[in-house]
Amino acid sequence: MKKIPVVVICGPTASGKTAVSVELARKLNGEVISADSMQIYKDLQIATAKPTADEMNGVVHHLVDVLDLDMDFSVADYVRQASEIISEVYSRGKLPIVCGGTGLYITSLIENVKFDDTGNDNAIRQRLSDEAKEKGNHLLWERLYEVDPETALKVHENNLPRVIRALEVYELTGVTLSQHKINSRKEESPYDSCIIGLTCEDRDKLYDRINKRVDVMVDNGLVDECRAVYEQGGLKTACQAIGFKELIPYFNGDLTVDECIDKIKLETRHYAKRQLTWFRNLSGIQWVYIDKFDSFEKIIKNIENIVAKSKIMCYNRS
Repeated sequence: MKKIPVVVICGPTASGKTAVSVELARKLNGEVISADSMQIYKDLQIATAKPTADEMNGVVHHLVDVLDLDMDFSVADYVRQASEIISEVYSRGKLPIVCGGTGLYITSLIENVKFDDTGNDNAIRQRLSDEAKEKGNHLLWERLYEVDPETALKVHENNLPRVIRALEVYELTGVTLSQHKINSRKEESPYDSCIIGLTCEDRDKLYDRINKRVDVMVDNGLVDECRAVYEQGGLKTACQAIGFKELIPYFNGDLTVDECIDKIKLETRHYAKRQLTWFRNLSGIQWVYIDKFDSFEKIIKNIENIVAKSKIMCYNRS
């Protein structure tokens, strides 16, 4: 079967993925498929750093701003929908460009993970959720670590839906989620992928970019946007978003807004570190250190050269 060429632009938050993917799409006749677990939801435009119409610059973006905040959306859902979109984009002679920072989405898509029908049980989820509320998220994470340390080490304890899902799968099947994933990697990937990771060689420069981006988000109305969602009842999906959950103590009158903003910066830096750890384990990734270039144009030229040397350029996209 002829494989579909795909360019992947990934990396930690604030590394410039959106701008690079848009410019690459313009130059290579492509469309962007988002791989961001929060940008897929409506609202929280600022908190999730969704690309604006100006930033999209006429390039078609898929899987951005399409789901209501109270809807569930799993990695299996992502792989299914993204796969369908990639096939459709390529069928029109366009180059699919996957862009985002959610490592699980990208790995599962590119490695063609087939998810077992592990089922679900709302009663188990509710029991575990109630237990987390009563005894804390860390207790559930520790339980997951006892039965499935491989999954636990990839999931932050505050990512409660994923912790609960992993425990639910184990209760339902007696098999860990990590083992299910091993079992699922049976079929060859349908993609020829050129995977490009963006980051800074100097970690402090990346952290400075993160801090400055948070300041811009605040100036653009982050607090008011999050307050509006909070007043809807603190929807479960929104609670996962960095930039929202850290402001809840301010809305409750427990911390000042400046203290919460500092917390957003800290948690975003921690998240970037976890993203880097994930992507460094992604097979075939080629890193581009943006702080080694003195202009955006040179970054793009370097990436164009990487793509040109990859085998995906043998495909006709006209």
